[in-house]
Amino acid sequence: MTEGNNMTENEYDPTKDTISTEPAEEEDEKRAEEKRLSEEEKKENGDSKLTTSEHVHGTAEQEFEPPEGGWGWVVMLAAMWCNGSVFGIQNAFGILFVSLLREFGSEDDQDLRFKTAWVGSLSMGMIFFCSPIVSIFTDLLGCRMTAVGGAAVGLVGLLASSFVKSLGPMYFTYGIVFACGCSFAYQPSLVILGHYFKKRLGLVNGIVTAGSSVFTISLPFMLSGLLKRVGLQNTLRVLCVFMFILMLASFTYKPLLPRPAVSSKGGSRCPPMNRVFNVNIWKSLGYRIWAFGIPAALYGYFVPYVHLMKHVEERFGEDANKEVLLMCIGITSGVGRLIFGRVADYVPGVNKVYLQVVSFLVIGLMSMMIPLCNIFGGLIAVCLLMGLFDGCFICIMAPIAFELVGSHNVSQAIGFLLGMMSVPMTVGPPIAGFLRDKLGSYDVAFYLAGIPPIIGGAVLCLIPWVEARRKRREREALAEDDAVKVLDYKKSNSDCPPEGAIREKMSDPESVI
Repeated sequence: MTEGNNMTENEYDPTKDTISTEPAEEEDEKRAEEKRLSEEEKKENGDSKLTTSEHVHGTAEQEFEPPEGGWGWVVMLAAMWCNGSVFGIQNAFGILFVSLLREFGSEDDQDLRFKTAWVGSLSMGMIFFCSPIVSIFTDLLGCRMTAVGGAAVGLVGLLASSFVKSLGPMYFTYGIVFACGCSFAYQPSLVILGHYFKKRLGLVNGIVTAGSSVFTISLPFMLSGLLKRVGLQNTLRVLCVFMFILMLASFTYKPLLPRPAVSSKGGSRCPPMNRVFNVNIWKSLGYRIWAFGIPAALYGYFVPYVHLMKHVEERFGEDANKEVLLMCIGITSGVGRLIFGRVADYVPGVNKVYLQVVSFLVIGLMSMMIPLCNIFGGLIAVCLLMGLFDGCFICIMAPIAFELVGSHNVSQAIGFLLGMMSVPMTVGPPIAGFLRDKLGSYDVAFYLAGIPPIIGGAVLCLIPWVEARRKRREREALAEDDAVKVLDYKKSNSDCPPEGAIREKMSDPESVI
């Protein structure tokens, strides 16, 4: 009996020692892990998708890490073709505009000029106006199916436009069907990039958005030659090839982000309302400021792009080489997208917003400088700077959206922003034209056009401060929560090891228990 008791005691002591020392070792590991996480949070403002307590207790899933390349480079080229073909065709409408006038009437018919201009305006406006609906389809059907379907619809609309014999049907075929197809093809090309890139997302977005600059510069020369040789209808059919290639390119949009788990009640096939309309994005104060600040800045943003040519004719004469100004804006815009896209990769978290703030300030000041330029060389310098920072504003929109709302919510975040942008894009230039008719010159219109970008940029400065305050409150709440859990644990049976330690010992084949 004594020997048996001794054997039992000898067997038990090591086990007891193991149990008593395990929580202390685990507590040290927890503290080291918590310290490491807090240091990481200080390095980058606003990038913590997993909280400290989730890391410590191991209850959350690991954050998805994009591959930063691989098949993503193919996706990048496909998205670049999408941006180039969609906005290249839209921006080249000025070339088609003259041919439409000749096809359906006369170039000197002012009434026909007004009606024909609305075809292009309707098409550009519909691309952004449909964006909130596109974001819902992207969440429900995925990037690939939405983009392929959109490219197919755009192809049908463009092909139908080549067969119309009057201007009226063009409003529907080109202004609505083709534009809606472009909208459904365009937005998924921005969302899918976040599946493959994070550290290089700024550079990749810069390359993708530079596609529109390349097409905008080169496509007018190609269209001018085609219109002279084959006419308007066959030129539109050649452009259908661009949409067909876009449809094939959209098949490369293979999603990598895991779909969020959805619990369907009663076996209903209808998607839940939170997937149809994502209210989570509006809970973020930083996103709300961003979503209203950018449209506010755009009321004057596009005025120079629309009225600059007419202003040059009035100031320097009709023989002035005004096409050079558009080429300067297009070239430096492409360069700016590549440069600032790469720069954005080195700017931590939501501080990328400051790049947009600088771009709005420069664009607003350059707009005010246009009436002050009495020599053509000064106007070229203004256009070079304006194009450079235009590229900065455009290329970092998607990276900022990813920072503010996260990967799973970015589709509707971009969609609603683009939808809200459609209003100032439509309203701003006509107001400037109205001021020109009333005052006899564009000077006041350009001065006033510089004010909204400056005000909008100042509003965006609040976003980093708001996001930093929110994350500081989250860390304080987590620290309080962890302190309460520690106190509760100490009040419980201190001899009992944590549940995680018991599971670890039970899974260990060498454990005495």
